[in-house]
Amino acid sequence: MRAIALLSGGLDSTLAAKVVMEQGVELEALNFLTVFCTCTNRGETCLASQKAVENLGIPLRILNVSEEYLSVVKHPRHGYGRNMNPCIDCRIFMLKKTKAYMEEVGSAFIVTGEVLGQRPMSQRKDAMRLIEKEAGLEGLILRPLSAKVLPTTIPEKEGWVDREKLLNISGRSRKPQMELADHFGIRDYPCPAGGCLLTDPGFAKRMKDLLLHKPDFPLNDVHLLKMGRHFRLSHLVKLVVGRNEEENQKIQTFAQGEDILLKVASLPGPLSLLRGKPDEGDIEKAAAITAHYSKAKDLGKVEATYRGVEEDQPRSLSVSPISRVEIEKMMIHE
Repeated sequence: MRAIALLSGGLDSTLAAKVVMEQGVELEALNFLTVFCTCTNRGETCLASQKAVENLGIPLRILNVSEEYLSVVKHPRHGYGRNMNPCIDCRIFMLKKTKAYMEEVGSAFIVTGEVLGQRPMSQRKDAMRLIEKEAGLEGLILRPLSAKVLPTTIPEKEGWVDREKLLNISGRSRKPQMELADHFGIRDYPCPAGGCLLTDPGFAKRMKDLLLHKPDFPLNDVHLLKMGRHFRLSHLVKLVVGRNEEENQKIQTFAQGEDILLKVASLPGPLSLLRGKPDEGDIEKAAAITAHYSKAKDLGKVEATYRGVEEDQPRSLSVSPISRVEIEKMMIHE
């Protein structure tokens, strides 16, 4: 019997796969990659899931769904969690994709590492039923770690897996999973904090600001949220200031269209990106903020340069580094 295991690479999904494999089920792991994942290698693969399948000895298919997933984040039918995490809609989206892949490769059911009651939004019994129904997968999602405290699934009824060999874990304690990991000899697994930026309070503040001022944002804007210091100059204008040389290079890479790049002319400092529809006052303010984070922050006046992405010749202006008090008024805090 063949099945698809949704594998984040965390302990729960790894254990769930192992429990089912012990019953002779042939598994293929599926991992969904989005721009919000925190365990990726240059956005190409999930390092945690890659390591997990190497230990399990099963094949892995990675699907990058970043572009499609933006619509889930912008318009979640079932709302957000504590931060900007649309957990229920996210789960429905991923499971619909999994169903299509399952049918494509001829697998019989889906295995997940979900634990009843572990996550307050998406791992309640009512939420699990809702998610299964909307994904069109009623009875076809096996949750081996909590199977004995959940309704019997089709794989159990059909005898594809033995329900007696599944588990009855529930709640937020990690002790049962750690004991099971020790039993299977699974070591060096990721912490249970999760690998989604949308659950991070600091990142969520930036996302809320972006959604408020630019509801139809593209993927490029999300990439920018992951770097630098962020400032809201007006409803239409935003500034991103690099914090180190690596971020300066990334900002340069993601600059596009009518963006304006700024830096201090003759002293070390950040590269800043001004995005939106800035007027001359916005450019001057952006230059003053850039100067504040440079070696010129204690000088009275400093020369800053700015240019459009497609322009070769920068223009210059003289500004005074902005005060910390003014900085605080415009900063989108992490």
